[in-house]
Amino acid sequence: MDLNKPLAFRMSPKTLEDYVGQEHILGKDKILYRTIKADRLSSIILWGPPGCGKTSLARVISNTTKYKFTKINAVTAGIGDIKNAIEEAKNTFLNPTGKCILFIDEIHRFNKLQQDALLPYVENGTVILIGATTENPYFEVNKALISRSMVVKLEPLDEEDIFEVLKMALKKPEGLGEYNINIEDKTLRKLCTISNGDVRTALNSLEIAVLTTEMDSNGVINITDEVLKDCVQEKKAVFDKKGDSHYDNISAFIKSLRGSDPDAAIFYLARAINAGEDPMFLARRIVISASEDVGMANPNALVIANSAMQAVNMVGMPEARIILAEAAVYVATSKKSNASYLAINRALEDVASKDTGEVPMHIRNAPAKGMESLGYHQGYLYPHDFPGHYVEQQYLPDKMVGTKYYIKDENCD
Repeated sequence: MDLNKPLAFRMSPKTLEDYVGQEHILGKDKILYRTIKADRLSSIILWGPPGCGKTSLARVISNTTKYKFTKINAVTAGIGDIKNAIEEAKNTFLNPTGKCILFIDEIHRFNKLQQDALLPYVENGTVILIGATTENPYFEVNKALISRSMVVKLEPLDEEDIFEVLKMALKKPEGLGEYNINIEDKTLRKLCTISNGDVRTALNSLEIAVLTTEMDSNGVINITDEVLKDCVQEKKAVFDKKGDSHYDNISAFIKSLRGSDPDAAIFYLARAINAGEDPMFLARRIVISASEDVGMANPNALVIANSAMQAVNMVGMPEARIILAEAAVYVATSKKSNASYLAINRALEDVASKDTGEVPMHIRNAPAKGMESLGYHQGYLYPHDFPGHYVEQQYLPDKMVGTKYYIKDENCD
């Protein structure tokens, strides 16, 4: 083993038995485990966040399969690289099986044309595709490829899994076993926590800590909380603001506002801010919730939310976080009604799908002389001329008379 290679690479598992985590897909009773062990793999898309083990799983497959294994990275590869891999696979002199496993890292970075180039070879079995992506493949990968592949969702590793990997790295000779390292378990667990399920980050941080800390007089490298803190980046955002988790987080934020949970709303707001989300985007979501979810139960919520959006635009970050928090708490703690939201949706459905008739003549405009003689505006009753500024008269077209769109609920004033 080349000890000049990064620790994360050196600690990559060689077999399924060495692989740590992802029991929901690699337990011994799971289909993916059985197909890898039997070398009967079909095309798969490995989808998960950075550092969860997608590339490591591909390396395990490369070590266990009888098929030619080719790896390319979608960032640097093109159609020519795909064609070369396929031609090598079809050369039965060099590759008796006539098939290859083609691992494409960051497959979501391939454009449609590049992904289309794979399709006929995946379809006829020449290529067994393993695609790895951090993005939602249902959005980023060709639908035809998706339909011919099994999508496998990998989760962030839990802290116990990362702890196990770090302990192995400290002991194994291909890891850091050649060093005399003193580090307490509680310090190691802090590293597990701050890594947010990314074992690569944890290993890289541990390696930096070991390589940059001087030995004491006894030849021991002492890794303390303070040493580790200097070697670890600030706790990573749980999601990329352009990635799939962006949509999960904003969905959770909106649902927390709607569900009247101010603590959850503030939590998801904080995650979004920490990830660098545009504060105006967050402000707009609060405005929408104030109208859609609070509505007529507290019309002032829309005024507050709109004022907050204007203030966020004027003030900017970091102070805008306070304004966003106040507006989010106000909306979350307000009574809720979606009566207006339902009303406009019902009306839109009717006008799009029904013959709704004509505007009644008495409420039509008569801007030109002579139009009243044709019936325009004739018989209109001006409500302010009546007690209570109200008079009953027909406003809906004849064909829609009696239709109810706005139906008050128990929270409407």
